[in-house]
Amino acid sequence: MARLVEQVAGERQARMVLSMIAEPGDPVTGRILRQVGGVETLRLIEDDRAGVPGMNRADTIAWRDRMTAKIDPEVPGRVARLQDGRIGTLIPADEHWPVSLNELGDRTPYVLWTRGGTSFLGGRVEDRVTITGARAASAYGTAVAEELAAELANQERVVVAGGAYGIEGAAHQAVLAAGGSTVAVLAGGVDRPYPSGHAEMLDRIGDLGLLVSEVPPGAAPSRQRFVARSRLLAAVSGATVIPEASPRSMSLHVATEAQRLGRPVGAVPGPVTSVTSAGPHELIKRGAAEIVTDAADVTALLAPRLDLVRPVDREAPGRQLDTPTPGATPPGGPGL
Repeated sequence: MARLVEQVAGERQARMVLSMIAEPGDPVTGRILRQVGGVETLRLIEDDRAGVPGMNRADTIAWRDRMTAKIDPEVPGRVARLQDGRIGTLIPADEHWPVSLNELGDRTPYVLWTRGGTSFLGGRVEDRVTITGARAASAYGTAVAEELAAELANQERVVVAGGAYGIEGAAHQAVLAAGGSTVAVLAGGVDRPYPSGHAEMLDRIGDLGLLVSEVPPGAAPSRQRFVARSRLLAAVSGATVIPEASPRSMSLHVATEAQRLGRPVGAVPGPVTSVTSAGPHELIKRGAAEIVTDAADVTALLAPRLDLVRPVDREAPGRQLDTPTPGATPPGGPGL
């Protein structure tokens, strides 16, 4: 049987194949891809005699075994079928590739699968804002998310979210109602609406905005893929805003990733009696987020900070979002 590398035509197809056999955010695959490109990465996977730059033999064998276990004879055919134009792709050489993703280094996506207008990702990173938060949001949280999203849409900013119930769905719906621009970053394939209750909304986003994923069409969302998606939600935008989130919300992973990238995070204060406001309150207390009460506060986050806004001391003890306080449960529960 012909090797994969002999059945792909160029860098784009090689990256499409990699997205089918490697899990998102794999730093080993990402490092090799950045060093040698997609076609050579496939060759290194399949050539048992080849050494991998910067890796010893034992690590090379482990990586190669992990990759070859996912290779299916149907992969080349899938790649060919997916180039019919209905679903698109973006790779770093493309005009609309969001260059802000390159700051992820070895965790940069191999490829982005798209449905809709890729130009929404092609502008300045400051023109995009990620809004994420609790799935089981309160009426207060959804109202705030809707107001922020609508005002940002009126500013002609692109609102990015994950398509989930609660805060994210409220943000998307508000932008659609305002006639604005919105992008949904999915943890599954762009042809596989998730959650199913948002199928109609996601279909509208695919028609009027953009659906994007780093996993191929048909792929099912999983906890690992939700966690990996957090870095994309953070990296694709100039700022991240969290109106509501419980202490174990997956959306706090997005705040962590934004902080690691040096991107500003905004958090909306709420009732001290509400568990869905506990996440934003913790971010604010740690100095990991600025208080946001309206779209003007979000605009200030996106502006050049310099001396105009007090910078967050991201190195001070207790200030790192991913450094838990004694006795605290770290973020990362299964729900938003």
